Amino acid sequence: MKILVCIKQVPDMESRFKPDSQGTWFSEADLAFRMNEYDEYAVEQAVGLKELLGDSADITVLSIGPDRVVEAIKKALAMGCDRGVHIPDAAVHGKDPWQVASAITAFSQGKGFDLIFTGMQSQDRGSAQVGITVAELLGYACASTVVGFEYLEGSVVVRRELEGGGKAVVRMPLPALVTCQLGLNVPRYPTLPNIMKAKKKEISTVSLGELLKEGPLAETTSFYPPAKSGGGIILEGDVAELADRLIGILKEKTTVMR
Repeated sequence: MKILVCIKQVPDMESRFKPDSQGTWFSEADLAFRMNEYDEYAVEQAVGLKELLGDSADITVLSIGPDRVVEAIKKALAMGCDRGVHIPDAAVHGKDPWQVASAITAFSQGKGFDLIFTGMQSQDRGSAQVGITVAELLGYACASTVVGFEYLEGSVVVRRELEGGGKAVVRMPLPALVTCQLGLNVPRYPTLPNIMKAKKKEISTVSLGELLKEGPLAETTSFYPPAKSGGGIILEGDVAELADRLIGILKEKTTVMR
């Protein structure tokens, strides 16, 4: 079985973000980067399936981005993927989901991938469109927001998270693509021996120009932080007195008590 895992490197979400000089994205100065959390579930599910199937399974991990994304690829290799593919693009943040999906599709065509795993969405852009668009362009069966996965000969059975806490069970023939959600599994930590093994694994480079012939369908025109709201008020003292003070504040400063 041939498996493809698509990953993205994103800033640590605890970072302090500010607009870049063009005002169309965030500045990368002083940011720490890591593998997108949802993509870690995708890698773990692919590696777990390889452990189930043995040597008949082969995993390629792919990432588009500047040179720093190689570190995310190396982590996926240390988790158990077989080889990496880096598509260099220092301006990937300016590509819309359609362009990213088009590049992944162009790379995938003719390679006979039976299963493609992606994260449900990226933590920085959050469009949740890339994986589903790849499936559409390749003509693959697709299930999104997957929180349960089972492989059957020639097909997969997945459990999807729906609105309102509901779940749906879907069986899909291969080839198929799934987008992975929080709760699907617990991603492993790469061990030191596997980190050392990963250094010997191949990471090939494919030019974006060879893959992407599509222009954008959408463009980010501005990036800005939300307006700061007023600070809160902390009330201390006896409960009975606090209740009267709170009512007074609500009457004076809001329309709740009017």
